[in-house]
Amino acid sequence: MIDSEARKLLGFLPNSSPSSSQVKSAYKKKAWETHPDRFPLSQRSHAESNFKLISEAYTCLQSASGARRQVSSAGTNSWVVRSGVPKGAHGGRNHALIGIPFLFIVLGTAALGGSIATRTYRKQKEAYPSHNPFLP
Repeated sequence: MIDSEARKLLGFLPNSSPSSSQVKSAYKKKAWETHPDRFPLSQRSHAESNFKLISEAYTCLQSASGARRQVSSAGTNSWVVRSGVPKGAHGGRNHALIGIPFLFIVLGTAALGGSIATRTYRKQKEAYPSHNPFLP
């Protein structure tokens, strides 16, 4: 898809250069208007084709804005890499610090579940004693 067509589909002027946030908000608005689930069955195939065109226009403009960002910052060291994992003071990853709370949650849940199951088993055994010598 050509960039000018994609801009026109999302409601921008053909020669404009919208930012990625503007493209995203325009896509959300158009996707809401053209989503196939909002139309009756008789019009759903037409709505699906419109929705696919809107999605294609969004990916086209997002990739174009990503290419513009790469070109504009080609000579600088301004890229920010986000991995989703917090780093320590010396730039190392703190996998142990991230894993410790999770470990406490898992072990605490297992211990609590085990103690509740044991208490429930004892109460049931007291309430309904078994006369079968082979059962505990």
